[in-house]
Amino acid sequence: MNKEILKEVIADNQIEISNYQVIERDFNYEEFGNYVFVGIRRAGKSFLIYQRIQQLLKSGTDWDEMLYVNFEDERLIGMKLEDLNLLLEVHLEMYDKKPTLFLDEIQNIDGWEKFARRLADSKYRVYITGSNAKMLSSEIQSTLGGRYIAVNVFPYDFPEFLNANNVNFDSKTLFSTKGRAEVARKFNDYFYFGGFPEGATLPVKRNYLTSVYQKIFLGDIVARHSVDNTFALKLMFKKLAESVKTPISHSRLANIVSSAGSKIGTNTIIKYLDYAKDAWLVSPIQNMASKLVEKETNPKYYFTDNGILNLFLLDGNTALLENLVAITLLRKFGREDAVFFFNQNIEVDFYIPEIKTAIQVCYNLDKADGTFDREVGALQKIQKVLACENLLIITHEEEKTIEIDNNTIKVVPIWKWLLENHK
Repeated sequence: MNKEILKEVIADNQIEISNYQVIERDFNYEEFGNYVFVGIRRAGKSFLIYQRIQQLLKSGTDWDEMLYVNFEDERLIGMKLEDLNLLLEVHLEMYDKKPTLFLDEIQNIDGWEKFARRLADSKYRVYITGSNAKMLSSEIQSTLGGRYIAVNVFPYDFPEFLNANNVNFDSKTLFSTKGRAEVARKFNDYFYFGGFPEGATLPVKRNYLTSVYQKIFLGDIVARHSVDNTFALKLMFKKLAESVKTPISHSRLANIVSSAGSKIGTNTIIKYLDYAKDAWLVSPIQNMASKLVEKETNPKYYFTDNGILNLFLLDGNTALLENLVAITLLRKFGREDAVFFFNQNIEVDFYIPEIKTAIQVCYNLDKADGTFDREVGALQKIQKVLACENLLIITHEEEKTIEIDNNTIKVVPIWKWLLENHK
């Protein structure tokens, strides 16, 4: 790797990041913490790094004490683990100072974690981003040895989406007809097209979302894992999208894909699902009532952003509603063993043990078609099986409180629940 190219890359990045208009997200950095930001492509991981750099610039830290490199820069193609130390050498030649390092999309360098550990051991302050969830696999965590704080980065939540669009949502605004209408209009946008930061203010979002999905599909899954049967992979994602609200087993997915003309085995489906989870395209939620094997093999799958899910759906309002609730819960409580559904004689959409809360999701709470009795009845029954301090039904628009058999069930519209559950 040529040092002059590295100097050019470093200098170009300084100009670009200094001038970048960052919409700040609500994140408090520990002064002496090292961070690894992971999440789906385009979720805003780089923006969090830009945000931190600009905060440091404002506080008096200059570029002679900071080093930013994006490893997706085409000028760095071919860079290897043994070349990473050149970054320190080049910065020392340019400024003769020890920098704080910002290493963007570093998963492109095989063995990066060894360099990251050495930096931490040498008392460098380091911020790292990556799109692959395997960056935080048990093996890599062992290598990093607790030297880094792991942060899961999702696309914008609804309050962040409103901020990006300069929409006020304080209590005074929500009481006014005009203010409430503007929040409702932007919610409709968020509901169907999701919260990817770069797409949040675009007037037409579908082409952008298609582009993001193609980069995840072709780059983070197909190319990274050398997938040959891309037709089967596409069919699998389409079926996952159509099945968002229901559990689906590995064997059933394999049978469905095979029956559509692309013969594929269960083991291959399991590998494909692992690739999709690693790329943060989907996240599984397990049945709390199931035994271990069934928990692993028959979960529900949710897409990390409603905008990508909506690319697959026609008339998908109920699926989008449940998906949005799921992702909001995963963002707040974590992707691993924190959010469940319950299905054993009783069907409850979500249960969160940490806050002892059971949640049902339905577009309309209609008594005429039996929806009211089904959703309310399930919440009445579940508290006899699990510890429940909060019973909640999330709808598209309805809001009320139901008092029944000494139980209080809150019915809240999705937009209001999203504002109340900002993390």
